[in-house]
Amino acid sequence: MDIAPSSAATLYQRLLDHLVDAVLLFDESLRLVYLNTAGEMLLAVSARQAVGLRLRELFPDSGGALIEQDARRVMDTRVSLTQHNAELSRLLQTLTVNLALTPFFDRDRLQGVVVQMQHADRQLRISMEEQLLAQQNAARMVLRGLAHEVKNPLGGLRGAAQLLDRELSDPELREYTHIIIEESDRLQSLVDRMLGPNKPPHKAPLNIHRVLERVRQLVQVEAPPGVSIVRDYDPSIPEIDGDFDQLIQAVLNIVRNAAQAIGESGTITLRTRVHRQLTVGQRRCRLAARIDIVDDGPGIRPELLGQIFYPMVTGRAEGTGLGLSIAQALIHQHGGLVECVSAPGHTVFSVYLPLEEEA
Repeated sequence: MDIAPSSAATLYQRLLDHLVDAVLLFDESLRLVYLNTAGEMLLAVSARQAVGLRLRELFPDSGGALIEQDARRVMDTRVSLTQHNAELSRLLQTLTVNLALTPFFDRDRLQGVVVQMQHADRQLRISMEEQLLAQQNAARMVLRGLAHEVKNPLGGLRGAAQLLDRELSDPELREYTHIIIEESDRLQSLVDRMLGPNKPPHKAPLNIHRVLERVRQLVQVEAPPGVSIVRDYDPSIPEIDGDFDQLIQAVLNIVRNAAQAIGESGTITLRTRVHRQLTVGQRRCRLAARIDIVDDGPGIRPELLGQIFYPMVTGRAEGTGLGLSIAQALIHQHGGLVECVSAPGHTVFSVYLPLEEEA
């Protein structure tokens, strides 16, 4: 297949814009001549504003001068250079990145240097996500085995209590059999809830803000008068494919959890944004809807933070520890993920739902 030079240039630019790593091309004077889409996101600057800047001008706070020295060494020696966990400061924000600097040639003539940057936190995040999903799948398998072992004797216990209830004529004695039957039903319900959702979602196009508005109305009615729920929506988010009822249940569990955490007074913020390049396990999505549930409560204890999505783990004496586990399972059925970061006065649960998956 023959490709015209202009078409080839357009094709290569499209390929670079689809990469998840930032790609920056500098000429021999180390002025930027090209920046791909991932680079714009990483540096929080548009290509139009950045093109023409020197390398050290992109990172005026710190790190830029050192990378400029490395770039000159790469051009002088014609040998590539890599760095891990390099710290760069831009706009008062410190980025930790993995760098690859490569000399760029055109017809055997040195034209400049290509700088490839990968956010180091991204690799860590992917690894943590994979570990979290693996641990949750293992925990779910253990629970299914445990549920099977519990349900069989529980069914026999309930059946025996029913038979005994038919034989007893004394109302006081029958009260005991009624207690056995009721408690057996309660345990049966608890086991089913521990297993999480067992029905596949019935997906249809929906507006995620309809889900959030329903949840907001439900929680606002339940919450004390001192609790306020603030909306910060991005109206440009397109419709997603999801199960309306299941998504309501998942988000409701998280928002109720936030309301219980802040107590009699506080603020819950429901925020939506478009998130680019989401990785869940081995699947990658170009676009995702991100829903942040933010509360100003006391925060989650550090020793619980890594376990809050497991069944029966709770920081409240009256809690069952099932709400967040069920929320994570429901979102995972939609191909998404729930994450949490917490500090005193600022806890954020982030729900990611795919909008556009990559082949």
